[in-house]
Amino acid sequence: MALSLLGRKVGMSRVFNDAGVNVPVTVLSVGPCVVTQIRTPEKDGYSAVQIGFEEILPRRSTIPVIGHDAKAGVAPQRVHREFRIDPKDAANYTLGQALTVKDLAGQMYVDVIGTSKGKGFQGTMKRWNFKGQYASHGTERKHRSPGSIGSLCSNRGFGGGLAKGKKMAGHMGDERVTCRSLDIVRVDEANNLILVKGSVPGANTGIIEIRPAIRLYRSKAKKLAEAKK
Repeated sequence: MALSLLGRKVGMSRVFNDAGVNVPVTVLSVGPCVVTQIRTPEKDGYSAVQIGFEEILPRRSTIPVIGHDAKAGVAPQRVHREFRIDPKDAANYTLGQALTVKDLAGQMYVDVIGTSKGKGFQGTMKRWNFKGQYASHGTERKHRSPGSIGSLCSNRGFGGGLAKGKKMAGHMGDERVTCRSLDIVRVDEANNLILVKGSVPGANTGIIEIRPAIRLYRSKAKKLAEAKK
């Protein structure tokens, strides 16, 4: 896995490209992040780099976190994440090293990972886009009901419980969501800002993780290949 950085979602805006086309973008405040730990196959069984983001006051942290980050010579960090690397690339990272948007230079597409907005307990119409019951005369007040849920019970020979994964009412949102292959529209290295085309999961000021795109669509893979020529 390639380099990953942490940041916050600022909000949405728009920019006009060279052709005068209005492009909706999401503004991301990325980094600076610091390397807080380097994992090695000999000690941890795999090779990875742990990074920290957003320095906080010691009284707002915990003793284990303070001690952990102190080994890297940095103040306690608010958020920690790690990303896998090839063991051959471990020499490129050192404890306390700062990682910024400059380390994403040359990237055309990125994956952005965030936590979607929590929507609480929702019914099947909102959660799964069920169409609901008929709203005509005689339906009673069950227009938003999911309908029958027992079609896989004992009378069909499949045991006395519901089918696993049955779409029903329940908690919606507040999940890890990855938006793949977003176009980088603009990079502001002076202010640690990256503008990506389209929307990004989560609310404004939410924590996001950004990394070079892992899997590209065919059209974007073709553009990337042409750009490298």
